[in-house]
Amino acid sequence: MANQSLQLKLTQKLALSPQLQQAIRLLQLNRIELREYIQDALDSNPLLERDESDANQDQDSGDSEQETGAGEFDSPDERDNADWEVAGPGEEQWTERSSFESYGMEPQIADTSADSLRDHLLWQVNLSHFSPVDTAIATAIVYELDDDGFLHDSIGDIRASLAPELLVDEDEVLAVLHRVQRMEPVGVATRDAAECILVQLSALPSDTPAKELALRIARDFLELVARHEYDELKRSTRANEESLSQALDLIQSLEPRPGARYDNRQDEYLIPDVYVTRADNEWRVTLNPENEPGLRLNNYYIDLLRKSGGKDAKYLSGRLQEARWLMSSLEMRNRTLLRVSQAIVDSQQGFLEQGDIAMKPLVLKDIADGVGVHESTVSRATTRKYMLTPRGLYELKYFFSSHVRTDRGGMVSATSVKAHLQVLLQNEPRQSPLSDQDLSALLNQAGICAARRTVAKYRESLGIGSSNERRRLYKRKPTGT
Repeated sequence: MANQSLQLKLTQKLALSPQLQQAIRLLQLNRIELREYIQDALDSNPLLERDESDANQDQDSGDSEQETGAGEFDSPDERDNADWEVAGPGEEQWTERSSFESYGMEPQIADTSADSLRDHLLWQVNLSHFSPVDTAIATAIVYELDDDGFLHDSIGDIRASLAPELLVDEDEVLAVLHRVQRMEPVGVATRDAAECILVQLSALPSDTPAKELALRIARDFLELVARHEYDELKRSTRANEESLSQALDLIQSLEPRPGARYDNRQDEYLIPDVYVTRADNEWRVTLNPENEPGLRLNNYYIDLLRKSGGKDAKYLSGRLQEARWLMSSLEMRNRTLLRVSQAIVDSQQGFLEQGDIAMKPLVLKDIADGVGVHESTVSRATTRKYMLTPRGLYELKYFFSSHVRTDRGGMVSATSVKAHLQVLLQNEPRQSPLSDQDLSALLNQAGICAARRTVAKYRESLGIGSSNERRRLYKRKPTGT
C-alpha cells in the first residue's frame, strides 16, 4: 500500500484579472460593437451616465464648423437647393438612366423608396388585369424570387405549391410567368442571367439596331462573350465587325440581375477610428472624438453609497467598481489604439506621400516591438479599425503586408509589387500583352526579385487576366480606351 503524504508545491501561472479581460475585449471591438457595449453598461449600471457637458461642447463646436463651412449660402435650405443643378461649360450633368431609354423604352430609375422588389411586383400584380386564378399564380411566383429577382423553382413546384386549394395546369403557370417577366424590372422571374438577357432583348422595340444578332448571341454564344473569345464568336456568327460590336454593346448595356436596383440591404458606412493629418512637416494621428463616449459617475448614487449600508451598499460598491473599470479600460483602449496607429504612420510615411508604390513591408511584430506590447494586442487594435488618410480610408490591417526581396538585399512590400505590376500592365502594348515571365523580367530589371509564380499570384489577386485573356479583350475594345 502506497504511503500518503502532504506536499507543498509552488508554481507560477499567468492569470488575467477581470479588469484586464475587459480591456482586451474592448480593444478588439469595432465602433458599432463598442457603442452597443457602452449602451448596455449604461442601461445596467446606475452609477454610470453620459457626460452631457462634453456632448454639448461637441455639438457647439460642430455647429460652429457648419456655420463656417456654409460660406456663401445664407441658409441651409439655400445651400441644399444649390446642389448640382447647373453644369459648367464642357461638363456633363449626371442623370441616372438605364440603357432602355436609348432604345425607346421607359427609363428605369433606381428605386430609392423603402419598397422591396417583392412589394414592387405585388403592386403591379394588383394593378394588372389578372383573373383571380392568375393573381394567385403571379403572387406565388413573386414570393419564390430571390434577392436578385431570379426564380429557382420549376413550373411544377409552383403548381404544387398552389394545390390543393387551387388546381392549375403547367401551361397556365407558364403563361402567367411570361407576363410577370415583362413587368418592371424587365427580366424578373427568369431562371438565370442568360434567360434574363433574352427577355430584356425581346422586350426592346423591333427596330432596335443589332437586336436580332444580339438575340442569337444571347441564345447560343453567351459563353463565348463571357470568355472574351471574340474571334471565335465572329467566326460562329459570321457577322461583320461593326454589327458584332453593336450587338455586344447592346447585350452589355442590359442588367443581368433584375432585382439589383431593389436590393434593400443596408449599406455599411465606414467611419474612421483615427485621422491622419500633416502639420509642421510631421504626420500626426488623432482619435475620432466619438471614440471617447464621455462617461462619468452618477453623483446621486455616489452620495447614496456614502449614506447607505448593508446589501444596498454592497450592490452599489460592486457597480462603482465596474464603472471605474470600464472608464479605465476605455481610456486604455484609446491610448493603445492611438499609439499603434501612430507607429503605423511613422513606418508608412512613404505610402502617405507617394502611394502604394512606396508601401514598406510591415508585420505585427515590428509595431509590437516599437510600441512595447504583445503582437496579439496589435492584432486586436488593428482588426476592423479604420484610418482616414489624405489618400483615402483604409483598414489598419491594410498597412501590413509580406515582402519580396530586392537585388540589393533589401525588401519591398507585396503591396508595392502589385502597384508596380499595375503600372506595367497599364502601359503594356495592346498588340502583344506581357506574359508573367515578361513581367517577372521587368520587375527584376527594376531591382525586385519576383519569380513568375509570384507575379501570377499577384496578378490574379488584382483581378487581371492572363496575357491571352487580355489579348482577346484588347481586340474587343477600340484603340485608345
